Amino acid sequence: MPEAIEIYDDRLRAIVRPGASLQKLAKGAVHSEGPVYFHEDDSVVWSDAHGNRLLRWSPTDNVTVLRDPSDYQSGNYRDLEGRLVACSSGLRAIIRREHDGEWKVLVDRYDNKRLNSPNDLVVKSDGTIWFTDPPYGITEPNQGYGGEQEQPGSYVYRFDPATGEIYPLVTDMVRPNGLAFSPDESMLYVSDTAAFNIPGGPHHIRVYEVVGNRYVKNGRVFAVIEPGQPDGLRVDKHGNVFTSSQDSVQIYAPDGTRLGKIFVPETSANLTFGGKESDRLFITAGHSLYVIDLNTRGVQL
Repeated sequence: MPEAIEIYDDRLRAIVRPGASLQKLAKGAVHSEGPVYFHEDDSVVWSDAHGNRLLRWSPTDNVTVLRDPSDYQSGNYRDLEGRLVACSSGLRAIIRREHDGEWKVLVDRYDNKRLNSPNDLVVKSDGTIWFTDPPYGITEPNQGYGGEQEQPGSYVYRFDPATGEIYPLVTDMVRPNGLAFSPDESMLYVSDTAAFNIPGGPHHIRVYEVVGNRYVKNGRVFAVIEPGQPDGLRVDKHGNVFTSSQDSVQIYAPDGTRLGKIFVPETSANLTFGGKESDRLFITAGHSLYVIDLNTRGVQL
């Protein structure tokens, strides 16, 4: 195995491709975040979250700017129609790029109060959007436009763009951030990054049972992440959890065992699977975008 990979459990050997190495695809962002892959043109769209831009990489065009300013977009995902949906920390909203290229605010309030600053999201197979809502776009000057917090806490919400229904699912976390479903969508993983600016705060991933596709229950700590804290999460077809951390992308089996690390020379923030076979792991870290080829496939859109 290459030196960039550290193995703690032999199960990792079936996931990591022998001889694979981490490649830097792009640089120049202030803070890379929220990658999403588009198979139609083999491209990756990601946020320069602190630079207030939306960027795109492809093998043919290299790096181009898609949106500037981007209203401090953070997490990005595809919906069931292939449209880009995103968390806008600046607008304190979930937004979507329509088929004609125009951007639309889908939701920016719950209970007639402004959201904090949506950070990351996933689209479930039924089309609903599940997203985290920490206050970083309010409290951190390089992540939003500031303002007053109107929600009583930092929650995970379920939003149905077809009906407009929105309600909190997870209310027992300090700073929910990244999130991902298990392959059968029976479990929801959510990272807590409170340790980022709260001394002694959590730096772990929690997992919840999904009930009736609408609610969650029985939350518990799945894994404590160190060094640093977890941020973005993805899951492969076997249910292995891939999480960003200070020194690497860490990989956990569904039973919570840490299988190993893929070391990254900058602090990783988020990740996504892509490529024609969904076996390429794209990593946003520091100022850059990286990729490594694996022997497993991701399950997200």
